[in-house]
Amino acid sequence: MVVRLSVEGENSADTVRDLYAWLSQEPELRGWVRIIEGDPEPGALGPVVEGLQMALGAGGAFASTATVLVAWLRSRRGEVSVKLSRGEGQPGMEVTAKGVKDLDAAAVKALTEQLTQALTDADAAGAQGS
Repeated sequence: MVVRLSVEGENSADTVRDLYAWLSQEPELRGWVRIIEGDPEPGALGPVVEGLQMALGAGGAFASTATVLVAWLRSRRGEVSVKLSRGEGQPGMEVTAKGVKDLDAAAVKALTEQLTQALTDADAAGAQGS
């Protein structure tokens, strides 16, 4: 299953690169995450970072993605949000750093499980549509 992550916030290109680094350090995800770049704006010196794309297998990769994402959001300062979807125009789930930062352990676990379930459901929906 391919999942697209888009990040909104200040310095979004740098923020995407930071999330990429976090996800790439996870053994189950290493090699399955790539930065999506678009054509540069006129006069720009390089491509525009648009988000991340992840190719995930079932099971542990979903849980690892959710765990890393929640941990990364908890480490953020300011307004940062991440939207996960199966592609542009597809329904997705959005999580914000502001909504995650002050969660207690039980709430962090519940959010991680919710993200894992959303990824699992998206995978099942994709398999049925194939």
